[in-house]
Amino acid sequence: MIRPDVWRTADGLILEPNALRAATEHERCLALTAGPGAGKTEMLAQRADFLLRTGTCRYPMRILAISFKVDASRNLKERVRRRCGADLSARFDSYTFHAFAKRIIDRFRPVLTGNDALDPDYKMGSRRITRRQIEFNDLVPLAIQILKTSQVARNAIRKTYSDVFLDEFQDCTNQQYELVKLVFQGSTIRLTAVGDTKQKIMAWAGALDGIFSTFADDFNAVPLNMYRNFRSKDKLLRMQNEIIRVLDPASMMPDEQIAGNEGEILAWGFDTSQQEAEHLAGLMAGWIQDEEIPHSEIAVLVSKQPDLYTDLLMAELEKRGIPYRNEQQLQDLSVEPVARLIVDYLLSLYGAREPKAWLRLMDQLIPFTDETEQADMRQDWQRFIKSERKQVELLDLLGDNRWPSAWSFVESFLNRLGISSLTALSPDYESATRLVEVTQETKARIEDQLKIEPDLIKALTKFSDDQAVRILTIHKSKGLEFDSVIILGVENETFWGKKVDERCAFFVGMSRAKRRLVLTACQTRCTPPSNPPRWSEQRTQHREFLGYALPFLE
Repeated sequence: MIRPDVWRTADGLILEPNALRAATEHERCLALTAGPGAGKTEMLAQRADFLLRTGTCRYPMRILAISFKVDASRNLKERVRRRCGADLSARFDSYTFHAFAKRIIDRFRPVLTGNDALDPDYKMGSRRITRRQIEFNDLVPLAIQILKTSQVARNAIRKTYSDVFLDEFQDCTNQQYELVKLVFQGSTIRLTAVGDTKQKIMAWAGALDGIFSTFADDFNAVPLNMYRNFRSKDKLLRMQNEIIRVLDPASMMPDEQIAGNEGEILAWGFDTSQQEAEHLAGLMAGWIQDEEIPHSEIAVLVSKQPDLYTDLLMAELEKRGIPYRNEQQLQDLSVEPVARLIVDYLLSLYGAREPKAWLRLMDQLIPFTDETEQADMRQDWQRFIKSERKQVELLDLLGDNRWPSAWSFVESFLNRLGISSLTALSPDYESATRLVEVTQETKARIEDQLKIEPDLIKALTKFSDDQAVRILTIHKSKGLEFDSVIILGVENETFWGKKVDERCAFFVGMSRAKRRLVLTACQTRCTPPSNPPRWSEQRTQHREFLGYALPFLE
């Protein structure tokens, strides 16, 4: 343990003044607004390091982080582990709002009575069944009901945590904020709310207007702003500044901080969506072959309904042998730890050279303990996998179909790992039902991929992040970053919602790019085979959004 005044950032990283102030605040709550690429996750990880290493978060108290997306929650947990080490990061809990609500329900379930009462073995499902099953959207309201009813529940949570991080706070809904206030308002717990009002894209889901000022008033929080963008190159920063000028002028980066001329912005108009698909597929092939950009560093973003807008593009990518992932289908499942574990195991078992999968697999299988025990466990797993690979080679020689025999190897692997180790992968898996559900969903998703791509390794790489171009909605891209970003269909017919909401969405999409941004629009967009209702084949360019790019085009 060290004194707060001698603490220094982990790994020698340099934080801008307001980020450093936020990381080391030890008395007040904080309302921290920060733009894309400003290092929000890093600041929170450094703050966790400060609180734990200096004893500001006194043992055995813990730190709670609440995020809106599963992958964001997991990324923050991993970042804290890298900065703080295994021992200290064991006192850092990172959940989504819904996962946190479920933990409250599971722990204090007997508080619920009447129509809200639940059996001990209740399940999550697609409809409400009295006592036996609840829906996903029931989690936060039921947790609120418990907190309103039980002082014991409120005190138990307050005695557990000294600090709470609220990530992407601009998307907080009325119910979620009610939960936060019920648990923490009036306590001595320090809350750090972090987000960016320019990236508020959850208004359709009930995200509150003015949430940061409301929070600052309710929790006497110190307002701070981080505006330095460490993600994007200079040209992209200038284009972002043009949108920020409209969204939030006070958050614009000073011109003197954008001195260079690096980065690339491109915009193309096409007569038809088929021309668009062919051009973009060829463009990506060039990036991959000539510039050696990893597939996973390329993203195609669509405002809405990516299946309808990218069917032609996906066909062209397949023609060129470029693997891609439709994140609309895969993202939520692929970030599940047990799904990741299964896919990495199969890649390690069947693949000839899959070093990244192997390293991830060992990282999940080998717990943080002393080096001797880690070495012994690694040898045990290596012997087991080597033995299983011999069985795979024998089946291959016999000409057997790799699936479904591959799943029998998965079952053997999971049985050897054991239920306690599987449960440790995620708090959600404390419910055996959820663990079984994710495992079966993973099996079904692999089978779906095999219908498209019969080669098991190629199907698995489509499931993973490593070797595939990513196709996703702007909404799902939030919190991610890529070397090259294509925003497909910058048209009035694509961005048809409320102006301010669509402007925020476009800002989120274009700010995912680190080095290169490509914008496209078509005059005619062919009707997809599913013949969706109200589809408009005739298209018009979105003049405002394309206008932000015009001064910076190559």
